[in-house]
Amino acid sequence: MRKPAEWLPRPLTLVRLGLALFVLAWIFGPYALRSAVPIWLPFLIAVGLEVNFLVAGLRPARTPRPDRGPQAVDRERYGYGDDAEELLLVRERGEELWIPYSGETREEVDALIEQAREVPEEESPPARSPDRRPLRRFLVGVALIGALALVFWFVEGRTGWSGLDEDTRAQAEARFSEEASRVAGKPVTIRCDESGEVVGAVQHADGAAVVGGELAYLTPERCIDLYRLGFEGEVRFNQTGRALAVLSHEAWHLRGVGDEGTTECYAFQSGVELARRLGASEEEARRMMRRQFVESANRSGDYRIPPECREDGRLDLAPEDGRFP
Repeated sequence: MRKPAEWLPRPLTLVRLGLALFVLAWIFGPYALRSAVPIWLPFLIAVGLEVNFLVAGLRPARTPRPDRGPQAVDRERYGYGDDAEELLLVRERGEELWIPYSGETREEVDALIEQAREVPEEESPPARSPDRRPLRRFLVGVALIGALALVFWFVEGRTGWSGLDEDTRAQAEARFSEEASRVAGKPVTIRCDESGEVVGAVQHADGAAVVGGELAYLTPERCIDLYRLGFEGEVRFNQTGRALAVLSHEAWHLRGVGDEGTTECYAFQSGVELARRLGASEEEARRMMRRQFVESANRSGDYRIPPECREDGRLDLAPEDGRFP
């Protein structure tokens, strides 16, 4: 009977099972989970785990160190128990013989050696077949990584910006352009950069616009967040707030404001009304922009919020309303 501990799953197996359950919960579970955790996070964790399994599967198995003591077959052959001191190891002419010893003389030991040579050797056990477990682990790892990539592609294709049909994307861009034009004070155009050539992870930017120009680009991730708010009434607090801030930020650049800190300050204030026009409540709009303001206050460099960006400060767009942003 196996010991109870042998039936317990390994820690990494539990992690794999937990990740699989989490992915299923993310797809079929509550909206709050999808809004709080981006799908790429569990995907990257799962890929890292499977890479660990692949590396472990390709490593050669450890070879146990040979036991130089008398083997069970030697003890059984000479009728001795488990005490290793009852047998004497004799090396002679490339041979290793275990001889029973209990104080015999040299001549008696020689006679025992000759007797041991006359005893036929035990048949060697059949050669063991190669251990195929590393190969199986390798193939299972490849299959799981492929399955995870397929799930990621399916989810992103059905829930992301690319999952919308062409007409819907065009309607959304027209709506974004209309809202940005109100902020810019002139007709401007907003494009969602599906190619990733203008904005995205490579460029380390969620949006881009030429100061005083008429065209701005947003990443598809920001576009889908704006679409969910304006067309489906969904508010993904941090993600929606960030998308609103980016759209308003680029609109202020198109209006002619070049300083990044000042543009950020104006964007958070305009973002409140922008969020309301797209469907958020007054309280939701202000909470989202306040969160964006607090997070941006800790930034450094060009995007640092100026000290004048405060209630009744020089950059307060509506000092009379007593609310900021």
